Amino acid sequence: MATTRRVGIIGRTGKGNYGHGIDTVWKQIPAVEVVALADENEAGRLKAQEITGAKTVYADYRDMLAKEQLDIVGIGPRWIDQHRDMILASAEHGCHIYMEKPFCRTPAEADEIVRACEMRHIRLTLAHQTHYAPTLYVIKDLIAQGEIGEVLELRGRGKEDARGGAEDTWVLGSHVLDLMRFFGGDPLDCFGTAFANGKPITKDNVQPGNEGIGPLAGDQIQARYTFPNGIAGFFASRRGMAGSPSRFGLQIFGSKGMIELFTGYPGQAFLLKDSSWSPGRTKSQWTPITSNGIGQPETVSGGLDAGNVAAVTDLLRAIDDQREPLCGPTEGRWIVEMISGIFESHRVGKPVTFPLEQRENALALL
Repeated sequence: MATTRRVGIIGRTGKGNYGHGIDTVWKQIPAVEVVALADENEAGRLKAQEITGAKTVYADYRDMLAKEQLDIVGIGPRWIDQHRDMILASAEHGCHIYMEKPFCRTPAEADEIVRACEMRHIRLTLAHQTHYAPTLYVIKDLIAQGEIGEVLELRGRGKEDARGGAEDTWVLGSHVLDLMRFFGGDPLDCFGTAFANGKPITKDNVQPGNEGIGPLAGDQIQARYTFPNGIAGFFASRRGMAGSPSRFGLQIFGSKGMIELFTGYPGQAFLLKDSSWSPGRTKSQWTPITSNGIGQPETVSGGLDAGNVAAVTDLLRAIDDQREPLCGPTEGRWIVEMISGIFESHRVGKPVTFPLEQRENALALL
């Protein structure tokens, strides 16, 4: 990274803004310079310019891409209705990408993005900070070493706040589904159901989803996945059923014990060496897992900013090494596919296999 890379930032004040630090992470990255910023909202644009130090600002990101010779684009909005267009336009101008999740709205859009990145050798990194957490890789090594025996099940839940159900699955469940695939491998199939007020959803329940998600329905989601080696995966979210403390995360059940992992950087996790998975019966205890191993103190600084720095650092290394980022367009497409599989399965009333044959929004076809 000998040369300074030119960065442009795309935001949408009032429509997803700049995500979770996609605009400010660059201040902590050496050998980059924020040279331009685009935001259709004038007040938001000027405020973001002050925060980021961008030299030039634009009302239209397309103008920015055409006029600035950018190396990297930060796509900040949480709203995803424009993600596909922003990514394709950035890729067309040869820009690598760091972007807020969720990735995009449909498997069909994901296909377009993956194809564009492959054709132009674009490195795209998704802001799934947990995917870069060092504790995640410690856990993977522990599982490979047989610390919890044979992996039998993966169980995840969303945050289950006021967004619980379908919206939670897209916005926050995306983190959990990414972790499920990280540990379980590429899923083979999905059997999913969606409910509204305790009854299976119909086309009458479908409404435009928040944050540009597209057609959406369901205050309760249940999904079962089959992973390689006979591993079963379960995901669920129900509105207004959040735990305290939160259940938002992933549980990995093995024949000799289990691991709980919660989202964030550098990763909060716990090991239970108990084949019954029942500490109340066996008096077994939970032991923390950190980036340094089982029961060791954590020495890595944490938080959202640190997670963004880790992700962007991996993006820069991926550009230099001409490799795919740890959480790139392939991972993004799988997350979209796993979510879409729930609604496609509900639509057809049976399990669906991956890759999905029907690649548009299933709720639009109810």
